[in-house]
Amino acid sequence: MGRFLLAALFFSGLCCSPPAAVAQPIAVARGDSAAQLAQEMLEAGNVRTQGQRLAKLYRQVGLDVQARQANVALTAGLAQGEQSLRRLSRYTQQPAAARTYGRCHSVWQEFRAVVGEPYSAATAERAGQLAEELAIHAGKLALQIEAGAESPAGRALDGAARLNMFAQRLARLYFQSLAGDRSQGLLTDLAQTRSEFASGLLELERMPLNGLQAREALVLVRNQWIFLDEAVRVATMWQRGGRDAQHVATSSERIQETLSGLAAQYREALLADSRAQ
Repeated sequence: MGRFLLAALFFSGLCCSPPAAVAQPIAVARGDSAAQLAQEMLEAGNVRTQGQRLAKLYRQVGLDVQARQANVALTAGLAQGEQSLRRLSRYTQQPAAARTYGRCHSVWQEFRAVVGEPYSAATAERAGQLAEELAIHAGKLALQIEAGAESPAGRALDGAARLNMFAQRLARLYFQSLAGDRSQGLLTDLAQTRSEFASGLLELERMPLNGLQAREALVLVRNQWIFLDEAVRVATMWQRGGRDAQHVATSSERIQETLSGLAAQYREALLADSRAQ
């Protein structure tokens, strides 16, 4: 799949906020507990995020930006992605989701093999392409699961996972620029991803269900976003510096950790909603 087609699909809404008709709801079986669906939303969001994050970390290893830490995180992230896909494997038996899950699984298998190879410009480019495909398919699966357990907390959970993916994508694109890609296509992707993250963060901050813990987490995310956004802004002017690369590596990982925790908070809110019904 070509780069420009991937970008068009990425921002067409399949992995962002598509209309309900695109994400066909999964039939909720009698045995599907709210806890199970909430956990599966987390797992699908994790797969979507890890593709972008691991492609970013693979670039970091090749560019020698916090390479030791990136290599450790890459190994751990691959294990987390594998675990998430195993926990979602029951969707192979659900007609509405079987094809989407199958695409996630097959793309992940190729992605895992690519990032397991020694770094090269070609493998890094392929890892980025596969991360885009994974975001599309895992995003669609997450929305199908959310449609089966629709609630404000469910939408917040998906929003936190989507925001996490955008932060990792932005950092990945930054390191792609650092590796020498100065194309107009990359500049466009950077600008669109920055815009999506900024609007998504504002949307989460305005969620009425946010308690004190969630609001504090979102303050941390916004503070780290300042570092990440500034580094990317400088990169779009092709003023590249080692300190900016360190900021991107550190801030994107801190955002990932904080948003993962926030998604878990929204999972608990979703469970509380189901108990109150």
